[in-house]
Amino acid sequence: MKPDYDLLKFEKEQQGLGNKLIAGVDEVGRGPLAGPVCCCACILSLKEEDLIDGVWDSKKLSAKKRDELFDKIKEKAISYKIEFVSEKVIDQINILEATKLCMANAINNLDVMPDVVLVDAVTNLKTNVKQVPIIKGDALSYTIGCASILAKVARDRLMDEFDKTYPEYGFSKHKGYGTSAHIEALKKFGATPIHRKSFIKHFVEVNNE
Repeated sequence: MKPDYDLLKFEKEQQGLGNKLIAGVDEVGRGPLAGPVCCCACILSLKEEDLIDGVWDSKKLSAKKRDELFDKIKEKAISYKIEFVSEKVIDQINILEATKLCMANAINNLDVMPDVVLVDAVTNLKTNVKQVPIIKGDALSYTIGCASILAKVARDRLMDEFDKTYPEYGFSKHKGYGTSAHIEALKKFGATPIHRKSFIKHFVEVNNE
C-alpha cells in the first residue's frame, strides 16, 4: 500500500523558496516504558532518479521492508545521523524535552548542514537551522519518512540487544512498549536499569535515587 498523495509536496515547497539541502527529522520511542528515545536527521537527493521507492511512514511498513529500506537510505543519503537519549535523561527532563534534545543532536551532528529541516510535529529545537514542523510528517513527507525508517530500525535493533540481557521481559517482541506481557513481566521481575522510572511508577514501586 502506498499513499495516494505527493510525498514530496513539502520538499518541493522548500525548494521553491530556494532551499537546496532539505533534511527530514523524526523520532521513535516516545511511548515505551523502557529504553531510549531515538531520533534521526537525514538529507537525501530529491532528484527523480535518486528517489527510493517504497519509503513511507515506518509504522505502515513491515519489519522486513524497513530493514531493506534502512540499508538503501543509508547508502543514498547525502548525510544522516542517528542519536539516542537514554531513559535516565528522559526521567530527568521529561519525554518531550528528551525528544527535542535528541532531534537537535541529530541535526547538529550531521556532517553536512541542511538549509532547512522538516520535523515531524515538534517545534523549537535548539539548532540554528530553519525548522518547518509538519503534523504527521512521517506519513506526509519523503525525507521525514526516511528519517522515521532509520530511527525505527536503529531503535528496534537496540531493543533486540537488550532482549539478550533481559530475556524475561520480551523486549525483542514489544520493543519496550507497554503490552500486557511486558507489564506482567515488570510486576513479576521488577524494573531493569533501562526502564523509565517516570513511566512505570503506576505499575511497580520505583527507587528514585
